[in-house]
Amino acid sequence: MALGPTDLKKGQVFQLDGVPYRVVEYGQKVMGRGGSIVNVKIKSLTDGKVLDKTFKGNESIEPADITNKNVQYLYNDGTTFFFMDEVSYEQFELPASDMADKVGYMKEGDTVQAQLFDGRVINIELPKNLPLKVTYTEDAVKGDTSSSITKDATLETGIKIRVPAFVKTGDVISVDTATGAYRERVK
Repeated sequence: MALGPTDLKKGQVFQLDGVPYRVVEYGQKVMGRGGSIVNVKIKSLTDGKVLDKTFKGNESIEPADITNKNVQYLYNDGTTFFFMDEVSYEQFELPASDMADKVGYMKEGDTVQAQLFDGRVINIELPKNLPLKVTYTEDAVKGDTSSSITKDATLETGIKIRVPAFVKTGDVISVDTATGAYRERVK
């Protein structure tokens, strides 16, 4: 079933000239009698390029035939990331350049979603929120209990994020993988 331009909400995946894209930003302008136009910023799921595209209200857009499957992150050697299909135990690899924004959120053994297009893996999808352990952060200054005070914290994967002052070394926190922001402390 073909998509209309107004179906291209943020996160929607579609196909354009045989290439799968994900909508990153969406904007719609309603013109007088001329209908509406939709301006989207789209990211290619094959090479990561970001494009601006405008669709008119009557255009037909082809949905992408993307399938997801659970895979386990095995390890990386600095230039290549290795994964294993949890059902067939088949292993595959992706170059580090494709994983740049995901590196700090994966631990060896984690289960993630692989997105396949035409039988080949084009993207790794992380969960929206991940629990990660704080391996180092400064202690809060006594009496400084304002919730707006933040400090740096190093997580078990090596990334550094800003956390509220009450977070201590050893705490497990939830991190938003899209923004890299602290969400909450996990009980």
